[in-house]
Amino acid sequence: MSLSVNRTARYYVRPSEPTPTDTLYLSVIDRVAGLRHMVRSLHVFKRGHEARRVIREALSKALVKYYPFAGCFIDPVGENEEVRVACTGDGVWFVEAEAGCSLEDVKYLDHPLMISQDELLPEPDPDMNALTLPLMLQVTEFTCGGFVVGLVSVHTIADGLGAGQLMNAIGAMARGLDKLPVDPTWARELIPNPPKLPQGPPPEFPSFKLQYYTTDLSPADISKTKARYFEATGQRCSTFDVSIAKAWQARVRAIRLGPREPVHVCFFANTRHLLQEVLPKEGGFYGNCFYTVTVTSTTESVSHAELVDVVRMIRDEKARLPARFAQWAVGDFKEDPYELTFSYNSLFVSDWTRLGFLEVDYGWGSPVHVIPFAYYQFMAVAIIGAPPEPKKGVRIMTQCVEKEHLLAFQQEMKAF
Repeated sequence: MSLSVNRTARYYVRPSEPTPTDTLYLSVIDRVAGLRHMVRSLHVFKRGHEARRVIREALSKALVKYYPFAGCFIDPVGENEEVRVACTGDGVWFVEAEAGCSLEDVKYLDHPLMISQDELLPEPDPDMNALTLPLMLQVTEFTCGGFVVGLVSVHTIADGLGAGQLMNAIGAMARGLDKLPVDPTWARELIPNPPKLPQGPPPEFPSFKLQYYTTDLSPADISKTKARYFEATGQRCSTFDVSIAKAWQARVRAIRLGPREPVHVCFFANTRHLLQEVLPKEGGFYGNCFYTVTVTSTTESVSHAELVDVVRMIRDEKARLPARFAQWAVGDFKEDPYELTFSYNSLFVSDWTRLGFLEVDYGWGSPVHVIPFAYYQFMAVAIIGAPPEPKKGVRIMTQCVEKEHLLAFQQEMKAF
């Protein structure tokens, strides 16, 4: 048995039919500077047969409708220009690989990883600028017949729901369906484009020494908190509400800032339902369509509160989303909600359970594990995901505290 991965081929996968050669403009949300980064993830499938060939051919078919992913980004040259997408039809960078072990040998990539993520994610050639490519894929087959899809996408072209929509389209083609689950829509001009605020100073990117930590919340603990919230308020809350409240409170208690110091938790709420009058009724829009929701309180308030009260803070801010988004859409704002500030008193949360990745099926069933890697040393991050099958509950993957606060954070996360 060998835990090494051997990359056997690298090439571009082009659309299987001729596609338009347009230059496409991006929305004001797509063009947010902070979104020009690569989102990496691993998708573990227990069974397969010639997965590399099947997925390569399916990708080629899906790119006929999703042809912007087969192009490249054009960076602005003049002051008045914005980043665009050139639909060149050159294709998606695709890497084939083989592992010398079974998925069971590496615990289906449960934490901690026994194979480095870098070996399972697509590696561009040295002369390539990966940030100009909207999408890269690597399919690694294991000796058991299972396989891992390593996905790297640039957030500028699609949000999480959009990327999940694309991967489900590839799955549909792999299963031999005649048409896609939903026809994709570019339509970036339908996203509101409010007047810009005067140009401020460029964002600062601090460098923290954030530590990685993963823990699971059991279904029983989540259900218990939901029941307590219902008893206290007469309203229901979601698993996401409980998860984000737990992570935020645990972190605030662990980092021990001054009692009156402001603390924030930020997450990105889908706004497609708020644009249902203009977006296609049948769906299919895959561009960035979200709003930044920020909950602000003090160290003292969050630390001393019952968990259900922290859930209430989060739900109260979520309830303001329609009004806040409507104000932004018409330019009624003094601070740009998409210009983020990175500081140690802010936690950024991303929910990967409802993006569609857990439903992708290439013909042998959905993934047994999806592992996102969206971590940066300038921002404290918590990702809400699912533990590998057959485990139930919620997995919270974090890189959000420095070493001196890690033990306290771990203890707070374990205490329910």
